[in-house]
Amino acid sequence: MIHRRLHFIRNAVVVAAVLLTAAAFAQAAPSPTETVKEAVSQVLEILRKEGLSREQRWGEIGRIINTRFDFRSMSQSVLATNWREATAEEKRQFVEYFSQYLEDTYRNKIEAYTNQRIEYVSEQVRKDRAIVDTEIVTDQARIPVTYRLKNNDGEWFAYDVVIEGVSLVSNYRSTFSAIIKAEGMDGLLTDLEGRIANYKAKHGGLPPPGGSDEQ
Repeated sequence: MIHRRLHFIRNAVVVAAVLLTAAAFAQAAPSPTETVKEAVSQVLEILRKEGLSREQRWGEIGRIINTRFDFRSMSQSVLATNWREATAEEKRQFVEYFSQYLEDTYRNKIEAYTNQRIEYVSEQVRKDRAIVDTEIVTDQARIPVTYRLKNNDGEWFAYDVVIEGVSLVSNYRSTFSAIIKAEGMDGLLTDLEGRIANYKAKHGGLPPPGGSDEQ
């Protein structure tokens, strides 16, 4: 009887320790809004930093984007059913090219908003997904920017950005689907390579991102 009671107490202590550790971790982990705020603040700080060349500035922004965006989830969402049909190498290449193209697009969008104020409007969390609504406040307008995030092993990562009502993921899903239907995955990968090359030529040749990780 005493042995069973000691065994029960020992188990209860272990369970309590696990729960306390989990609670402490949950409190320590940044919220979706805090995650977005930290990343956006870092990006704006770089944009405002003097003495950096455009390539240095965009290279630093690219590194921040790569640590806070889940490009694999974005790629799966964009390709939809085509993701399941793609080979492992096609998936790897698409994640690499698409992440680079999105970085270029996102950097170009935010570069115009260096001196404006960012307001964090609301946060919605449902299980492992979250939505953080923000606004870029200018003298003339309030520009809505919504971040959609996914919780991966206790950390929040963005998998879509909605700028002025336009989702980056949805915007490319229909376009890429049409290319795949007409030219296959090879055609899409070639198209993305061309977009990246054109963008680099137009903007003076940007450094490659770190978004080639297969995850």
